[in-house]
Amino acid sequence: MTQLHLAVALDGAGWHPAAWRSPDARPAELFTAAYWKSLVADAERGKLDFVTIEDTLTIQSADRFAADERTDQVRGRLDATLVAARVAPASASIGLVPVATTTHTEPFHVSKAIATLDYVSSGRAGVQIRGGGLGGEVALFGRRDFPELSWEALQAPEVQQLIAELFDETADFVDVVRRLWDSWEDDAEIRDAATGRFIDRDKLHYIDFHGRWFSVRGPSITPRPPQGQPLVTALGHSTVPYRLAARQADVVFVTPLDAAGGRQILNEVRQETAAAGRGGELRVFADLLVFLDSDKAQLDEWDGAELRSDARIVAGTPAELADTIEELGSIGYDGVRLRPGVLPTDLTAIADRLVPELQRRGLFQPRYDEPTLRGRLGFARPASRYLEGAVR
Repeated sequence: MTQLHLAVALDGAGWHPAAWRSPDARPAELFTAAYWKSLVADAERGKLDFVTIEDTLTIQSADRFAADERTDQVRGRLDATLVAARVAPASASIGLVPVATTTHTEPFHVSKAIATLDYVSSGRAGVQIRGGGLGGEVALFGRRDFPELSWEALQAPEVQQLIAELFDETADFVDVVRRLWDSWEDDAEIRDAATGRFIDRDKLHYIDFHGRWFSVRGPSITPRPPQGQPLVTALGHSTVPYRLAARQADVVFVTPLDAAGGRQILNEVRQETAAAGRGGELRVFADLLVFLDSDKAQLDEWDGAELRSDARIVAGTPAELADTIEELGSIGYDGVRLRPGVLPTDLTAIADRLVPELQRRGLFQPRYDEPTLRGRLGFARPASRYLEGAVR
């Protein structure tokens, strides 16, 4: 069987709302650099390909569409990109992929931040793009008007049209970000003290992007990142986000609940990728929410409800989780992204017990033989689109 890629998604005390109450959780440390450094160190010990770091522009809520009044769940978070930049010097090889919300931010800022992370990490940076609009985000910025949303409202044609437009906007956002990464040629910096020339101005390029949502002249103020193009990832649950990923992402995270659903999703993503003219250029990862060394039943009791998730929940032994991962690999998935139910408990179990089991089965080879995140996932370093004669 083809070797699979393995990633973990880090979020606060873990993906279960009551994770912070677990005996091994460290809720007093959630807003410290040491906590995040230790989580990434655990993942790196297992030689996972990369970690993603969750982020949103609204406070956490049990209600997807609005703030809630609960005080028994973790509330508050640090900026994911800044966390990744702080963790990068303390790690050596693992990829770092923070979430960035596109709807209320500017592509110039995100481009610069992720390019900086790529420098700080020596070529291990990526970004998970996330469109916004839910949970009261609009009121935090005051620049837009969105209708009040609910599960029922989502079915209205005008809301479906709005969602499609938000994803089109996100596609343009990523296009601008990518163009800005390319706006400096690789050898634009001369640094010749004798002649007094630091840069070759002819190798900096205006991107001159003009679209419905953005008008950006460029160039970036940050030289081209070490990877050329840091990894772009996205989470998708349906056709519209699959289409976005097919157009603009390198990796898409999807949420199959069983083998049949996994095949259907994979086929649809592949169809969208082919329609976008990108062939096999998109890696597809299945998300799994996992409980290995934590007691899900106890967590559910503390939270007052059985956990529900967009992703398949696997609670059991490393061997049982490996069975699920093996099944996904046989279907054709390129990798899996694991969401630990409790941190650091389930992350430690992933690194110390799941990885050896996957290695024994020939499903995952824990090694860092490629220095960049792109290289580890099998992507070549692309030439700048503005380089004369460049083929993209």
